[in-house]
Amino acid sequence: MKRFVIEKNDAGQRLDKFLSKTVPNLPQSLLYKSIRLKRIKLNRKRAEIGTRLQEGDVVEVYLNDEFFTPAPARYDFLSAPKALDVLYEDDNILLLNKKAGLLSHPDDREYIDTLITRVKRYLYEKGEYDPANEQSFTPSLVNRIDRNTSGIVIAAKTAEALRILNQKMKDRELHKYYLCVIHGVPDEKEGLLEGWLWKDEAKNKVFIHKQKKNPDDRAIRTKYRVLREGNGLSLLEIDLLTGRTHQIRAHFASIGHPLLGDGKYGTNAQNKKSGLKKQCLCSYKLQFDFTTDAGPLAYLNGKTFEIKDVWFREEFDTLQA
Repeated sequence: MKRFVIEKNDAGQRLDKFLSKTVPNLPQSLLYKSIRLKRIKLNRKRAEIGTRLQEGDVVEVYLNDEFFTPAPARYDFLSAPKALDVLYEDDNILLLNKKAGLLSHPDDREYIDTLITRVKRYLYEKGEYDPANEQSFTPSLVNRIDRNTSGIVIAAKTAEALRILNQKMKDRELHKYYLCVIHGVPDEKEGLLEGWLWKDEAKNKVFIHKQKKNPDDRAIRTKYRVLREGNGLSLLEIDLLTGRTHQIRAHFASIGHPLLGDGKYGTNAQNKKSGLKKQCLCSYKLQFDFTTDAGPLAYLNGKTFEIKDVWFREEFDTLQA
């Protein structure tokens, strides 16, 4: 029998979700069966699968020891590089300036060197995170941006902060602004682009339609404002009203203005003149604009954070010379 006392970072989640993370070797079918047969109890009583756990609850699991895996002696994230550009930090969150070329999360080709593994190492070495002391929580990213896009990414240091910010992101109470450089000059100095986006998973590429064509098409809205223009290029600020994969890159390419340095949705011939091999796109500003209760994160309401030294701002001015 294994006994788990619910800590602050475990509270608020469903019983089955907690057990899936805490006892990863336990097959889901056996998990649900064990709940039905009262081999898993909550506060010494019959447990319900969807019960939301509270701090101080006691979960008892009456199963063989083979299902309980001890914590590893060495954590993979300790092999991640230490480099981490912290824009802001408090007890609940980190705001990070992710560099272009760095993955937000592991994929099938890169597991160790990602933004989230660097975050885990950073917090572990500060003494703020130790997997051995956590039953189910791990520091997590609230938002993510493409590998070749730079900019602000939010990391939650506590489970409560993660739940609140995930909801705020869903309710659009967090506003993200991007800077980008595009080929050409839009007819309108500011405007709203609308359309439908379909993603080809096999090619990791998206396609934009003016009208919905496929059941999987997702509506997209991209608001923009031209800040400066010259020499066949424009510097834009983007208010991303919907956050779909490659939305900004594909949306502007679809109207004949691909991003400078973007070989996927633009062409190498267009980019060759500038000599840039990285796409000029940065999530440079974040505003907290809570319209509903944010609990312990209420102090963030009204705050704005901005990356001042966006690398391609200088490049844009150089290309105008």
